[in-house]
Amino acid sequence: MRSLQRPGRSPVLAPHGMASTSSPLATQAAVTVLQNGGNAMDAALAAAAVQAVVEPQSTSIGGDCFCLYAEAGSDNIVAMNGSGRAPLELSAEWLLEQGITEIEQQSPHSVTVPTAIDAWTQLNRDYGSKPLSDLLQPAIGYARDGFPMSHRVADDFASCHDLLAGDADIAGVYLKNGEDYKHGDRCSNPNLAKTLEAVAAHGRDGFYKGWVADDLLGKLQSLGGRHTQRDLDMALANYVTPIKSNFRGYDIWECPPNGQGVIALMLLNIMSGVDKFGDDPLSVDRIHHEIEAGRIAYRDRNLYLADPEFSDVPVDQMLSADYAAAIRAQINPDEAYADLPPTTLPPHKHTVYITVVDKDRNACSLINTVFHSFGAGLMTPQSGIVLQCRGQGFVVDPGHPNCIAPGKRPLHTIIPGMATKDGKTVMSFGVMGGEYQAFGHMQFLTRLLDYGMDIQQAQDLPRFFPDPFSDVVEVEEPISDAMREALRARGHNIQPAKKPIGGSQAIYIDWETGMLIAGSDPRKDGCAIGY
Repeated sequence: MRSLQRPGRSPVLAPHGMASTSSPLATQAAVTVLQNGGNAMDAALAAAAVQAVVEPQSTSIGGDCFCLYAEAGSDNIVAMNGSGRAPLELSAEWLLEQGITEIEQQSPHSVTVPTAIDAWTQLNRDYGSKPLSDLLQPAIGYARDGFPMSHRVADDFASCHDLLAGDADIAGVYLKNGEDYKHGDRCSNPNLAKTLEAVAAHGRDGFYKGWVADDLLGKLQSLGGRHTQRDLDMALANYVTPIKSNFRGYDIWECPPNGQGVIALMLLNIMSGVDKFGDDPLSVDRIHHEIEAGRIAYRDRNLYLADPEFSDVPVDQMLSADYAAAIRAQINPDEAYADLPPTTLPPHKHTVYITVVDKDRNACSLINTVFHSFGAGLMTPQSGIVLQCRGQGFVVDPGHPNCIAPGKRPLHTIIPGMATKDGKTVMSFGVMGGEYQAFGHMQFLTRLLDYGMDIQQAQDLPRFFPDPFSDVVEVEEPISDAMREALRARGHNIQPAKKPIGGSQAIYIDWETGMLIAGSDPRKDGCAIGY
């Protein structure tokens, strides 16, 4: 237990239902749905819709969605991949002919076909108990009447001022007369309210057909995008077989590639054989080993992770005990790699997280995303939709497995998580923060299961993260100067984190007491609420 004389918060406990999100408004919407007889899926979708309004820098109905769902607390985990595909008329060859060798953020080519709404409608149809039209009402109200600018959201808005100013449509909504919104200001998006009303009235067709679809395609095509109505017609989320690995007696479940859940499981497999180095997860030895494990695992991610419909992703090899042992053996306990060793695998041919558990112990682990803050920094003019930039997950290299291709899904960072034990779901959890998420799953679970922290402490502890595209290791402010110097002495390029590293939520089901135990990341504005 934490010291009650120190800053922090305690885990939230409740007997019936629980929701945890990065926004109090979204959490409250979810709990209200539960109290009115809705199930975990209903509550999660209501929360996701609210967050698409009140956290537009992190999520949107113009983004993507991944979900893990367990019915009645069983270990029969259902996985949904609601990530978007590249337009059918967009290819690496076409981009290279235009002189484009890298996909920029504020570009129509970074916008894969939005698929979240299709995922929502399928999940609602198959696992919900209330009409989607009812679940969207809180979000419609906040979009139409306005929502208060919370601390973290206002900070995120300010950090994206130049991006917002680069598109007149998004600037007209999310800049206040050209200036940043401040903490406590009211912001609204009435056009988004009309779009949500169209989805409430017509379901999937309210988004992918009619005036909303015309507005979306008109915006992208006016900027040179290759998107067509055929792409919207084919924007279909699909159920997939989840992958798992065992860590400390728990089966940890993730969505399969094109998501990076396989990297989270790889990291857990590696760390399962690494010493704790005492009782402090922030010791120099422990941090050094986590950094090196992360660097090697993300090396493999960047080399191999892609859409399995287009490339052979060696998941079984990546998750094998032998491969985890080989990586552990490569870690020098005293010194960081200057250059990472070559892989032994075969040659290759910003986000919101929501967790809800209801009275029947249905558990929903759901992530909705636009990738970077405000996605592509583009908004549709009449429908108020922020467009994501997941196309930046592609590379423009015809020889790479993650090369952009018509109808292909990019490498995806978002990964909801679920833990089961003895045939029952025991925890729904997730970590936000783009590239950080796989590393974040490892940090959260090892702090919880190796170091005995409670579900809130495991999220509170200071974080660090090795950038997968450079040698930089970002560390949060509470990590001491002495610790930073000790890590530098081992060869790590330690730099202060520019902003808080990630975010997270989790709900644990205590089957013995019947209680739900939840935590919510202090790096965000959200909270856990139960009843």
